[in-house]
Amino acid sequence: MNQEQDHLLALLDDIETRYEQVERQISDPAVAKEPAKLVALSKERGKNRPIVLKYREYKKVVADLADARQIVEDPAADPDLRTMAKEEVGQLSTRRDQLSEELLNTLIMADDMHIDSVIMEIRAGTGGEEAALFARDLYDMYTRYAANRRWRVEQLDFSPSDMGGFREIIFNVKGEGVWAELGYEGGGHRVQRVPETEAQGRIHTSAATVAVLPEAQEVDVQIPPSDVIEHVSRSSGPGGQNVNKVSSAIRLEHIPTGITVNMQEESSQHKNRAKAWRILRSRVFELYENQRRAERDSQRRNMIGSGDRSEKIRTYNFPQNRVTDHRIGLSLYNLDKIIAGNMGELIAGLREYDRQQRLKNLHLSPKADAATSK
Repeated sequence: MNQEQDHLLALLDDIETRYEQVERQISDPAVAKEPAKLVALSKERGKNRPIVLKYREYKKVVADLADARQIVEDPAADPDLRTMAKEEVGQLSTRRDQLSEELLNTLIMADDMHIDSVIMEIRAGTGGEEAALFARDLYDMYTRYAANRRWRVEQLDFSPSDMGGFREIIFNVKGEGVWAELGYEGGGHRVQRVPETEAQGRIHTSAATVAVLPEAQEVDVQIPPSDVIEHVSRSSGPGGQNVNKVSSAIRLEHIPTGITVNMQEESSQHKNRAKAWRILRSRVFELYENQRRAERDSQRRNMIGSGDRSEKIRTYNFPQNRVTDHRIGLSLYNLDKIIAGNMGELIAGLREYDRQQRLKNLHLSPKADAATSK
């Protein structure tokens, strides 16, 4: 067994030990009286359960394999029994290797698979009205992909442009594996095409930025109300008489970080406040998580790009029907299908590249967390 395998098994032993500790805590009547703690422990158990169950299966197969080999190597053993044991050795060896690979993949992607809700923010960049139309196209692409995956989409806030595009749109996507698939979308997106606003048929380049934030729950990040300044005002723009007459718009300002959130989508002040807090909580959580990851290990952070909005990650070239992801050098000549929501091949390429990078870097920190985040 090489050093990397030793590190992996030691990490799995630590996860199993922690899993058993969490199960004991959940069974403690005292913990049941603390809802926030119980929820946090239940989430931790749920995240680690697939790893622990697979690891226990792996250990059983390894033990059975050792028993079968002992019979094969025993000259006093019954010949028929030794023949059966030889067959078992082959079968168990194959199963052990299969479980080992599955364990590694589950381990390095566990954190990502556990996040089932994200907040996405799309903003038009350079390009004026065409950039706003491109932002709308990106929104349509993601919502169609979400529909194909049977995820739920909830629009939180948007600012329309004059021609039906979006200057900005914020929405929530919820479903199994949503962060593991959409978490790669953060960054700068560029489009090359003849705009609807172009009379002479010239190709223009426009841009939009995308941010993808894991939706943080109250148990993930505690924000004391004293750290937040709330401003209430009347909503502006279209929305009916009630929207403009009632003070329903909410602006939250997080004093320690300077992060602000404006929400006026709903006519209800209560609904706007709830949505604003969801976005604020996720933005603060992302900021603190990025700082934590950078401090922990800069080499393991963001294997295929930072997700920063200033980083150009992808180009959509309509004249050539081509999508190019610059982070992994992948070009696909099916832009029409991708923009229609068939993003599977593109996302699969990103996930596989990310997986390979994580495998390469796993040995750098054997006692670190089970997986890095995007």
